[in-house]
Amino acid sequence: MEEKKNGILLESGTNEIEVMRFSVGKEFYGINVAKVQEIIMAEKVKPMPHAHPAVEGIFKPRESLITVINLAYYLFGERPEVGSKDLFIITNFNRMTVAFRVESIEGISRISWKDIQKPDKTIANGDEGVATGIAQCEGQLVTVLDFEKIVAEIAPETTIQVSDVEKLGARQLCDRPIVIAEDSILLRRMIDDCLARAGFTQLIEFSNGQEAWDHLNAIRHDSDLYDKVNLVITDIEMPEMDGHRLTKLIKDDARLKHIPVIIFSSLIDEQMRIKGRELGADEQIAKPEIGHLVALLDELLARFEEERPNFDI
Repeated sequence: MEEKKNGILLESGTNEIEVMRFSVGKEFYGINVAKVQEIIMAEKVKPMPHAHPAVEGIFKPRESLITVINLAYYLFGERPEVGSKDLFIITNFNRMTVAFRVESIEGISRISWKDIQKPDKTIANGDEGVATGIAQCEGQLVTVLDFEKIVAEIAPETTIQVSDVEKLGARQLCDRPIVIAEDSILLRRMIDDCLARAGFTQLIEFSNGQEAWDHLNAIRHDSDLYDKVNLVITDIEMPEMDGHRLTKLIKDDARLKHIPVIIFSSLIDEQMRIKGRELGADEQIAKPEIGHLVALLDELLARFEEERPNFDI
């Protein structure tokens, strides 16, 4: 039995998301439909020795082996009995395919990112927090999980690697101001560390697109605007305002549109590239390609400096 994803291709830059709601341990959670490849009935899993405790093992529904993560164990530290009606949510992001065992699928809700609130400090728990945001969907309070962080914690080798920057060798320091919009505390810290090692000394960081836009909007008429920001790096999935909406606002503005925008996201595929191009993104890179990101920063910052004299408006 199989249920293929049949998501709606959302209009670009509308700041909307389709959230698939599911249950684990009688609690409701959510995942961006863009990350979901398909849903299948849970199958027998082959255990793997020395794996992370949250990793049940592997199974092979077709040609490829897929790792299964038990969300109940990851979230609550205990593995309940396998239910006969359990489902696997097969996900695809960061160029990986991973299955997550859940108890039930509750439905799909189309909502605005503005309706997804950041968890406050009493429940976000700093780097340990696993909630991207909290949303009200169909009368249910849903915790939208940070699946990138879950996978990064279970398999650190699959996420952003400092070693990829170290391979670039000695580099000159660069004090050009770069705005970064990334909601994951863990990934924001990794990006900051890697770019700092690559020589970038002025990183202006925000936890979502709305905060980044508020900053840009506040300085957009300043005479020294192009001394205050030379480039923007943005994730796509973020509470309050996503990266596509942020890109659209920047590229629709007469002064801000000259500032290069790089979309750096685990969701980059051909469909997302089309959306990004429509919105005017200068480059789009799939996480965790941090070495490629550094190369593009060098290229776009050099281009910005060359063309900057023409930016007086």
